[in-house]
Amino acid sequence: MSQLPLLEANALQRQYDVSAPWLNRVLERRPRQFLNAVAGVDFQLEKGQTLALVGESGCGKSTIAKLATGLQKPTGGEIVYRGDWNRVQMIFQDPFASLNPRWRVSSIISEPLRTLKPGLSRPDVARRVGELLETVGLSVADGSKYPHEFSGGQRQRISIARALAGEPEFLVCDEPTSALDVSVQAQILNLMKRLQFEFGLTYLFISHDLSVVRHMADTIAVMYLGKIVEIAPKQDLFDNPMHPYTRMLLDTIPDLQNPVRDRAAMTGEIPSPIDPPTGCSFHPRCPLASEHCLKETPVRSQEKFAGRVACFAV
Repeated sequence: MSQLPLLEANALQRQYDVSAPWLNRVLERRPRQFLNAVAGVDFQLEKGQTLALVGESGCGKSTIAKLATGLQKPTGGEIVYRGDWNRVQMIFQDPFASLNPRWRVSSIISEPLRTLKPGLSRPDVARRVGELLETVGLSVADGSKYPHEFSGGQRQRISIARALAGEPEFLVCDEPTSALDVSVQAQILNLMKRLQFEFGLTYLFISHDLSVVRHMADTIAVMYLGKIVEIAPKQDLFDNPMHPYTRMLLDTIPDLQNPVRDRAAMTGEIPSPIDPPTGCSFHPRCPLASEHCLKETPVRSQEKFAGRVACFAV
């Protein structure tokens, strides 16, 4: 009997009420408005694996991160987590904003220890903080410093050490390297790969950078306007992208071996999730769109590609 996935999303939805205040709606005769940030998402994440969510800004990636960590509740569908919720942690996008500037690093890292293991003595907490600092490539002496004394990459290492303090089994990584220089990105990604191997971690990795995802992920889910339009093992997706949007994303990756300077640029913008297009939400930008795409919403095929792609043209 196969092992059940650690994390599973079933018809996951998250809607936000973005209506104007009640009096404005009455005076201006405006209806209530709702933003569909996540609109029926399904995926599974196996223990010890990395699932990457990719897509342009506003497609719903960070909302799924908040749903997966329990920071927000879904308005439809469900998140099934077959583990200990106390062992779920998150690494945030901006290391400059996610650390309390008034706390020393030792206090920042020890906060999960004090919360989850209140019986630990001060010497034990201090020893564990020192171990965590060394695990992420910093020194024990760095615990007495403040966040402003570190570079961006070092701050993200502190954020990772804080996440590890809770002895997590599942980590949600919300664009953890997007605020860092390219050379520092590589160091942080290599650190995260090593930690995953050492501690058996499971990652939900969120990014808009496909080159980063190629280094980190086992499976990639491509999102567009709150939906997953294609999901596949990493190598399959890069070698044989099926959805037109996936192909457009891959075309934006620079190729030094085979530069194509006359390729068509990606055009258009993501439509408003408050008023999405009818039918397939990608049809206003799709070179393969037909009348069928304007009227009916495609779902990921369960027959030919085992739920891989949602597109009538495939």
